[in-house]
Amino acid sequence: MKFETDIFYLQQITSGNARAYAFLVEKHKEMVFSIALKIVHNREDAEEIAQDAFVKAYQSLSGFKNEAKFSTWLYRIVYNSAISKVRKKKLELSPLDDSTINNYSDDTIDSNLFLIDEPDQFELLQKALQCLSEEENVIVSLFYQNDNSIEDISAITNLTVANVKVKLHRIRKKLYSEMQKMMTSLEHSELNQAYFKEVTR
Repeated sequence: MKFETDIFYLQQITSGNARAYAFLVEKHKEMVFSIALKIVHNREDAEEIAQDAFVKAYQSLSGFKNEAKFSTWLYRIVYNSAISKVRKKKLELSPLDDSTINNYSDDTIDSNLFLIDEPDQFELLQKALQCLSEEENVIVSLFYQNDNSIEDISAITNLTVANVKVKLHRIRKKLYSEMQKMMTSLEHSELNQAYFKEVTR
C-alpha cells in the first residue's frame, strides 16, 4: 500500500477527518511494534505497548509540534513506554565485557567482517544481535533498518547526538566480537567432530 506523507494525514485530522489517523497507524505499526518487541522481548507486552502508544499519540496530537517528524515523536512515545515496562519488571542485562570489545579496532572489523561468507555472515549477525541490550537493539534497528538519522535517534531515545554516535560505534565492535567468538566456537566444534571421526574409524 502506498502512503501519503505524515503531514498530509495530520492535516486531514486537524481538518476534522479523524479516520485519517488509521492510515498513520497502518503506516507505522510495524516499526512501532518492532521497537517495543526489541525492548520487552515479549509479543503480548509489545502489542499492548504499541496499541497504547498509538492511543497516547492520538490523544496528544494537539501538543505535537512540526519541529520534529511525526515518526520521531511517535517512536519516542513507544520507546519511553517500553523502557518503563522493562524497569517495572526489573529485568537485568548482562553486557559483553568491555575489555573484549575494545580489543578490536575499526580497521579489524572492516577488513575481517567481509571474509565471512554472506549466508554465514547473516546467520551469525542474527545470533550476535541477541547479545545486545534492549536500548542497543533499538538503536541498531532505527539506524540500519529504518534509516533514522543520528539526530532522530537522539530525539527518540533522549540521548545526546554524541552519545548515539558512541553507542553505534561500540555496538559494531560488540557485534563483531560476538561473531568472532561464535566462529571460533564453531571451528573448534568442527575440529572435534573431525577428530572423533578419525579415532573411531
